[in-house]
Amino acid sequence: MADTRIKRAKKKEKQEKKEDRTMNKNNFVKGAFIATLGIVITKMLGILYVIPFHAVIGEKGGALYGYAYSIYLVFTSLSSAGIPLAMSRIISEYQTLGYMDAKKRAFIMGKRIALLLGFICFVILVLFAPTLATWILGDITGGNTIADVTFVIRVIATAILVVPVLSIYRGYFEGHRFMSPPSVSQVVEQVVRVLIIVIGSYATLKVFNLSLTSAVGIAVFGATVGAFASYIYLVNKKMKNKDKFDADARNIKEPIITNKEIFKKIAFYAIPFILIDIFKSLYSYVDMVTVVKGLVNLAHFSINDAEIIMSMISTWGNKFNMIILAVSTGVIVSLIPNLTKSVVEENDKDVNLKVNQTISILLFLMLPMTVGISFLSKAVWTIFYGASKYGPSVLTYYIFIGLISGLFTAAITIVQTLKDYKTVFISLLTGVIIKVLLNTKLISVFYKMGLPAYYGIITSSVLAYLIPLIICLVVLSIKYKINYEKTIKNTIDIIFTTAIMVAVLVVLKMFVPAAVSSRLLNILIIILYAAIGGAFYLIFTYKTGIVKNVFGDRLEKIVKRKKTSK
Repeated sequence: MADTRIKRAKKKEKQEKKEDRTMNKNNFVKGAFIATLGIVITKMLGILYVIPFHAVIGEKGGALYGYAYSIYLVFTSLSSAGIPLAMSRIISEYQTLGYMDAKKRAFIMGKRIALLLGFICFVILVLFAPTLATWILGDITGGNTIADVTFVIRVIATAILVVPVLSIYRGYFEGHRFMSPPSVSQVVEQVVRVLIIVIGSYATLKVFNLSLTSAVGIAVFGATVGAFASYIYLVNKKMKNKDKFDADARNIKEPIITNKEIFKKIAFYAIPFILIDIFKSLYSYVDMVTVVKGLVNLAHFSINDAEIIMSMISTWGNKFNMIILAVSTGVIVSLIPNLTKSVVEENDKDVNLKVNQTISILLFLMLPMTVGISFLSKAVWTIFYGASKYGPSVLTYYIFIGLISGLFTAAITIVQTLKDYKTVFISLLTGVIIKVLLNTKLISVFYKMGLPAYYGIITSSVLAYLIPLIICLVVLSIKYKINYEKTIKNTIDIIFTTAIMVAVLVVLKMFVPAAVSSRLLNILIIILYAAIGGAFYLIFTYKTGIVKNVFGDRLEKIVKRKKTSK
């Protein structure tokens, strides 16, 4: 009996130690790494599943899936996009100030707001799905029907009942700088979602012999099931670690903060984040209502080819951009609570350091990834989707949207955290205006120049992110005295190293082709190119001190410590 009690005690102690490892607070760089790793794993799963999914539903099904998901993203932005980041900021602020009661009430109020917004958006989508479908397709026939689009919109609307409150829990963890649980929850969500998408769509079409529309409906329902699984994980995690959220509580006299004041703060912080996602989602919506009609009417594409290109931009090509954007998302998730802490403490030097370090880290990680995918676009596309008339050409250019939009999102998040809401609105509005004015116009311009007409669509998106990015950076420099001198030097070094990496790959291409017709051989080609290019980039940047300049002394000390331990 005594032995049994001892074994149970040891097992409990072991479990508690395990929990401790997943519930430690993280500084900016370490938190950014953990958040980025979780998001990259999630996005990798989001890319890998498209191989069997594309094989099951094809281009027409991909376009239908893209229609539903684009609408879903807009309404997710309305119901929850700004809430996790706003919650993270509020929790970090109250935690820094020692306002524990206000922090707890903010969390409860955030959940109630999220549930209400989610329900409202769900009802709107269900009732107005036919209208949205008509806006998307217009009077074009020969592809997916209005009834098809209506059905998948109503199915994916169920996810909006879960996602908002899930986002509150993630923001709560991140606000305390516990980055591991939210990262794990994203992986859980994606694994469940991918299983539903692949197994569900295959079973619907091949086993039960139902329609393509039904298969896509099952696939989009994966978003609901995945979100619910992730929600259960975080609720359980929070209940098991109640004491850790108040571990840093200070014995101070907390001022009276009313629920009304907390609500105003949540709305004040959330709205700019919501606007960021809404405006970005509007880019996809502009594409939905202009691309197919523009390519058919202005560039004389067939309806089938136009829908194929639309699916590449909205669904298949966008999957690769998600890998690039995963880096910026991870960095931003860690940046907000850390930058908020510096702002609350009025530490201008630390604010300047974090702003510059954010830009440098993003460029260091995202630029070589973007250029590498662009260089190997034909091999990458062939592995995932097979031979394609337009795919590699689209991906070669389209992947750069991920780089520019990632930098833009980071810059505008920094501006928002500094409470410059006027600049946030101006830059977002500028981007949408550029997209609306240039999308159809550039289709015609590129067609008349003898260039791929769809490059006009991609160019309008690049400009719609690039110009607002410049606006944000200029405002940060003039209004907040952010000094970019070190970042400019880092940027030049990163661009130079990336250019040398490309030169190395060009030489390699003389001996090993960058793409072949075989999927299996293309996998080996990509592994070879990535290994050589990536190894060169990392070794060169480490030896020349670029890694130290970007990440600081801490990373170098960790590397040296590991070498010594060996």
